[in-house]
Amino acid sequence: MIADKQNDLRLFLPTSVKEMRLLEWDYVDVVLFSGDAYVDHPSFGAAVIGRTLQAMGLKVAIVPQPNWQDDLRDFKKFGKPRLFFGVSPGAMDSMVNHYTANRRRRSDDAYTPGGRHGARPDYPSIVYTKILKDLYPDVPVILGGIEASMRRNSHYDYWQDRLRPSILMDSPADILIYGMGEKTITEITRQLLEGENIRHITSVPQTVVRLPLACQPLPDANNIILNSFEECIKNPISQARNFKQIEIQSNRMDGAILWQPHGDLTIKVNPMFPPLSTDEIDSIYALPFTRLPHPRYRGKTIPAYEMIRHSVTMHRGCFGGCAFCTISAHQGKFISSRSKDSIVSEVRQIARMHDFKGYISDLGGPSANMYAMQGKKTEVCRQCLRPSCLHPKVCPNLNTDHSPLLDVYRSVDALPEVKKAFVGSGVRYDLSMHPTGNPQVDSANCRYNEQLIARHVSGRLKVAPEHTSDKVLDIMRKPSFDQFRRFNRLFDSVNNKNGLNQQLIPYFISSHPGCTETDMAELAVETKALNFRLEQVQDFTPTPMTLATEIFYTGIHPYTEEKIFRARTPEEKLAQRRYFFWYDSTYRAEITRSLLRLHRSDLLTALFPAKSKMRDTKKH
Repeated sequence: MIADKQNDLRLFLPTSVKEMRLLEWDYVDVVLFSGDAYVDHPSFGAAVIGRTLQAMGLKVAIVPQPNWQDDLRDFKKFGKPRLFFGVSPGAMDSMVNHYTANRRRRSDDAYTPGGRHGARPDYPSIVYTKILKDLYPDVPVILGGIEASMRRNSHYDYWQDRLRPSILMDSPADILIYGMGEKTITEITRQLLEGENIRHITSVPQTVVRLPLACQPLPDANNIILNSFEECIKNPISQARNFKQIEIQSNRMDGAILWQPHGDLTIKVNPMFPPLSTDEIDSIYALPFTRLPHPRYRGKTIPAYEMIRHSVTMHRGCFGGCAFCTISAHQGKFISSRSKDSIVSEVRQIARMHDFKGYISDLGGPSANMYAMQGKKTEVCRQCLRPSCLHPKVCPNLNTDHSPLLDVYRSVDALPEVKKAFVGSGVRYDLSMHPTGNPQVDSANCRYNEQLIARHVSGRLKVAPEHTSDKVLDIMRKPSFDQFRRFNRLFDSVNNKNGLNQQLIPYFISSHPGCTETDMAELAVETKALNFRLEQVQDFTPTPMTLATEIFYTGIHPYTEEKIFRARTPEEKLAQRRYFFWYDSTYRAEITRSLLRLHRSDLLTALFPAKSKMRDTKKH
């Protein structure tokens, strides 16, 4: 029973010297520092890397959320590791974790016990690595995680409102791993075990290194020289052109090496590893995770863990290419799917947890219904430069058959321990509703939509139309709102057919590049007509290394170099956001004034018909 594991320190990676002694170790090979609490679960990156290194026969310790403001005892307690220090700032970029879209400090942190804030610094990628290099200058430091991954080249930092260099120019780490790092850390470790010096490990896929500018080659098919950091500061269009190259190469099956000069140094970004095979990804999920927070947190709740404790991730990667999303830049465009046996095995493991009541909270992934999907002809994918397989239209080479996913659902539903398996991850309805012309595939996809709605919705199904304006949706790389209308009708129809009273929960974004105040007013009218009072909404937050962020910073679209409108000031952002809440009397006066200023009395009448009629009566 997993319940028996809750208090056995020997089943976890040691977090203290006392725990190390319990394992009868006199030293450690690797010490990992994490900005998150230590949860020994495959959804937490530091645990995955730790277990991957452990599977190589190494002694691995982990220091979660070290104190960087005292005498640095957390950084010293294990002393020098035999091989290296690893640093992961956490599952989120620290600035997204710490600040709202209005740049206000958040009061909580989902990856910290009790949800308390202040357990990590801003930019732990920089802070932790500097401390380690000051204390142990001769020990290799390997940096990974989402923050490092998305800041591997020069990037716009919204919270400082400036262009920053590659994070390797601010962090003294010896090497940076971007993306999902199991294969990369394994290869680096193998070379270190063979006696290679960390400074000579410069060509491992999915790594970024600093080199003297003289090492930079002439450009060719395999080496792309980006505009220098200094040029990007002087000319934002140079940064936009860099982003186009970075996105194209990160989405290629066989990408080129990217080089970006920074003063007298150059940043070398090696291309990604091929996607994990099914056997490779299965082996990761077969590692001996306890699936539990470390016993040091006994009696405390870690909100991020509570969200995923009874969930299963079925695949990695996303080929949606949404303009505001970092998933493909980090996990890759190509899907790596687990086998059905691996997924069912994990469900059985969850069913043995002491608090399991028969409900799997999510059978999902970055997009819930991309499981087992790939190109029909690999050679076509190998030549492809599209950042999205779904936009502007679904790629004809994409296999959109949902039959393998239905097979997984059926197998999980058949387990006697499982009462219901829900889908909590977002669903791409433009994928499941896409007509292929193949009767078997179209029939399977139709069955998928009906089964999803009838059997796998926990009262509320999350989907992400994001906007109603075709112009804005095109910039977002999202489908027309007409597709959401179709799915909404299907959702209602299946509910009625099965006697269900479930809700469709659409997600929307305000202030996205290209979105004007009028676009938001029209969104309010459109969603009101569909009887939605929106709750899952957000103001666009520019995060490093997304298309939308590059447009926000530069004012141009990197692919067309066309100028794009951006809401940049807090006042412009608030003017857009309040349209989400047209039904709240708090915002009615401001919305009314805005629509009169925009000369859109038609929208005013649609939102507030009674009030508009009263105003017309008074005029006469």
